[in-house]
Amino acid sequence: MDTSTSAMQCFCSETCKDFDTRELEKEVAACGQCTAAHVAKRDSRAGKGKVTTGSKPKKLNLETYKYHILADYAETIRRFGPMDNYNTQIVGYVL
Repeated sequence: MDTSTSAMQCFCSETCKDFDTRELEKEVAACGQCTAAHVAKRDSRAGKGKVTTGSKPKKLNLETYKYHILADYAETIRRFGPMDNYNTQIVGYVL
């Protein structure tokens, strides 16, 4: 196991447990809107289960793509340069 992996695992097991991280307000609002839409449609599933209010606890997920690609960032920047000077806007040509 390399140093960065063990450092990240240590961070998750020691540091993360000291912080109460929760969903963002916009995530809670989106969930509430979705639930309201189900109730409005009289979806049979909306009445089942427990309805939660407020934000749910969240923990750091090391299974995401962002974490796995982290080690490649430095090499990519060396190879292609920083990405802050690129634009992904679609260009339309007028003939």
